[in-house]
Amino acid sequence: MVVIPRPSEPVRHSIDCRGHRLSLDGRPLVMGILNCTPDSFADGGRYLAIDAACERARQMVEAGCDILDVGGESTRPGADAVDAATEIERVVPVIEALVAAFDVPVSIDTRKAEVMRAAVAAGAAMINDVAALQGAGSLAAAAELSVPVCLMHMRGEPRTMQHGVAYEDVVGEVIAFLRQRVSAAHEAGIPMERLIIDPGFGFGKRLEDNLALLRGLPRFVELGLPVLVGLSRKSMIGRLIDRSVEGRLSASLALAVLAVERGARIVRVHDVAETVDALAMVQAVADE
Repeated sequence: MVVIPRPSEPVRHSIDCRGHRLSLDGRPLVMGILNCTPDSFADGGRYLAIDAACERARQMVEAGCDILDVGGESTRPGADAVDAATEIERVVPVIEALVAAFDVPVSIDTRKAEVMRAAVAAGAAMINDVAALQGAGSLAAAAELSVPVCLMHMRGEPRTMQHGVAYEDVVGEVIAFLRQRVSAAHEAGIPMERLIIDPGFGFGKRLEDNLALLRGLPRFVELGLPVLVGLSRKSMIGRLIDRSVEGRLSASLALAVLAVERGARIVRVHDVAETVDALAMVQAVADE
């Protein structure tokens, strides 16, 4: 078993995104999704232009978004990879504009070391990697860039990750993977205080796997690191209630609430205003 070194403090109270200190006490953090891609499953093509991306970011910031997560490569099931140059061309101008316009940390959603470096140079203050720093040079880049990193579980590549999916114990297997990646990150020089974990809902998972991960979320919390979840508008909702992507808001809110009640500290969502309101109600009850 991989032993995860414990954080320097027994309880993590905040994450430091290049001077933006985000509290992990009290209400959960809301990460707003901003896809600068032509083919993302929920909003592909809407925010390729800088003006459109900035307007969408403004709406999310005004709604109470804590982190803006910018991506230049779709990681939906079946998506083809794009090269680093194309990804950089898509995200760097947007990140520069967002950093200039808003006092909210920007995260870069990428698997590539070159994109991580370019994005942080442009002002990004967090890395959100669906490949958990397994890409060439990613561990070294993340260690050098000194920003928080989210390590997510994904089996295979986005293009093929839903092919032949099978687990004997999905919760145990995903936890074992994340333990190994956290240990690798720590050995590469990334402090535990900069690490976040994500079970990877929908990434190489069947419906029953996603449900099992949600039920088992407290076991991820026991690893002692902040847990991020992304359940917004996912296909598991469509499978369960037969709704199109545009009709999955209410179910997405329910899943966000369930995840937070099971210990998630960051939720990654498309619908920021509605999620902020729903989680405010959860927090009001918890504070009593």
